[in-house]
Amino acid sequence: MSETKDGLLTKLDELDGRFTEIERQIHDPSVASDPNKIIPLSKEQKKLRPLVERYRQYIKCQSGLTDAEQMLTDPELDEEFRELARQEIEQLQEQKDRLIDQIKDTLVMAEDSTVDSVIVEIRPGTGGDEASLFARDLYQMYNKYAERKGWKVEVLSFSPTELGGLREAILNIKGSGVWSYLGYEGGGHRVQRVPETESQGRVHTSAATVAVLPEPEEVDIEINPDEVVEHVSRAGGPGGQNVNKVSSAIKLEHIPTGITVSMRDEKSQHKNRAKAWRILRSRLYDHFQSKLNAQRDSARKTMIGSGDRSQRIRTYNFPQNRLTDHRINVSLYSLDKIILGDLDELVEALIAHDKAERLRNL
Repeated sequence: MSETKDGLLTKLDELDGRFTEIERQIHDPSVASDPNKIIPLSKEQKKLRPLVERYRQYIKCQSGLTDAEQMLTDPELDEEFRELARQEIEQLQEQKDRLIDQIKDTLVMAEDSTVDSVIVEIRPGTGGDEASLFARDLYQMYNKYAERKGWKVEVLSFSPTELGGLREAILNIKGSGVWSYLGYEGGGHRVQRVPETESQGRVHTSAATVAVLPEPEEVDIEINPDEVVEHVSRAGGPGGQNVNKVSSAIKLEHIPTGITVSMRDEKSQHKNRAKAWRILRSRLYDHFQSKLNAQRDSARKTMIGSGDRSQRIRTYNFPQNRLTDHRINVSLYSLDKIILGDLDELVEALIAHDKAERLRNL
């Protein structure tokens, strides 16, 4: 335990030094006037600040503790001052323990809390019409959850079915630390219920997939335009004469990775292109981050929030009003509330489990 703590303090000391170096660079006029330098430094500074501030409080607390302990060794100190020193030691020790716990939490979760914009992609899986209706329910659940949190939702793509289900929905959700909460939603979602289309009252099982991708800022990822092929075509389908006659649909293809994005929701070619680039940027960011994470630590593959779409993460059992999250083995008998956007209890359990796993690997 002592070695772990020593290693943690060494790491914090390095981060403190890095923070000081960033401050020095930011005050350098040649850096401050260059957006390509100042923006990444400012972002790194923002990410490190809460950690460094707590670490400096910890150092100050440790210094006070040392002084108080030295006072107790003074043979000339009267009993009244000795008692005050004992009380101060007790208070400072509690404060020090509390700070080290907060530092650990901040250290393992800091990366997630800085992502304030995500792309959420929802698609039906196996189960035909019922899977499309379930995808619609997930779409509404995330919208209501975002509303409860005060987040901003922008619909980038929405493709309904004739029965009111969804072929696909792509959302951009923005808000403080949104990735910390929604990053656990990526994967396979399974539903067990009597479908709206079922006349015999039999329970069916169907599925939908959800992908949640951090939306990077342009400074986070550079895409060579020469490596992206753009295809322009007529949108087709419903939407009036303009949609059918004007070449407004955009398809982007990133040649090195083979990742493609199609966007045809808007009548404006310009708007479709802008949305397609945002989604492409997020998918590429996720693609390269996943490769980087795999190289750094193969254990991350099993971490909650990995976003593996093939992984079945959750079952929604409507007859029993039960939601089960298979990653943390938790069942909640409040599915009626959860499907209406009351996800707080579930997400808090996921965050607690994730934090414990990260601390174990720290």
